[in-house]
Amino acid sequence: MRVLLVEDEPDLGSAMARALTDEDFAVDVAVNGDDGLFQASEVAYDALVLDVMLPGRSGWDVLRALRDAGRTTPVLMLTARDAVDDRVHGLNLGADDYLTKPFAVEELVARLRALGRRSAGHPSPDLSLGDLRIDMAGRRVYRGDREIDLTAREYGILELLARRRGGIVTRTEISEHLYNDDNELLSNAIDVHVASLRRKLGGDLIATRRGLGYLIDV
Repeated sequence: MRVLLVEDEPDLGSAMARALTDEDFAVDVAVNGDDGLFQASEVAYDALVLDVMLPGRSGWDVLRALRDAGRTTPVLMLTARDAVDDRVHGLNLGADDYLTKPFAVEELVARLRALGRRSAGHPSPDLSLGDLRIDMAGRRVYRGDREIDLTAREYGILELLARRRGGIVTRTEISEHLYNDDNELLSNAIDVHVASLRRKLGGDLIATRRGLGYLIDV
């Protein structure tokens, strides 16, 4: 899951980025509203974490501009204020969720993953593919009672294809979902991860559409 974090407090921003990276998020960071709006307009992020109080454009201004432009990326607002009026204002502008500082990283992670599931049309934390069960909250995969050991990248690809079941997902879409701007991606990295998934899950689960991408259609 690829996330844009727009936060101008350096220590907090760095701590949040590290914590999310440790939880297998791909994280890009912006430190002001103008940069945040530009990045959110250029990249198809799975979610935005947007501070309200920012240099230049406020978080509310960024959110308004994104929604006015038709961008539907899920947005979680961060604020140091716990006033009901602030929360209502953000939600009326199109925010999807709210966290008041200080907060536990575990709650941020859980809320982002819930936003990702809802935006993909799968609010339940469980997703089934035949006899395969994906626990999206715990990021685990089971066949019957047996857990299948996947790397973080393998799990990310499987979850993305499963959420988009029946539709082709391009290599570009997969790489944009899994990697941030700082990653240097080898040209065959996605193919290598898919080949490993096939060895672990069976060769008929993920189909290749040559020149287009991959899909799961079970």
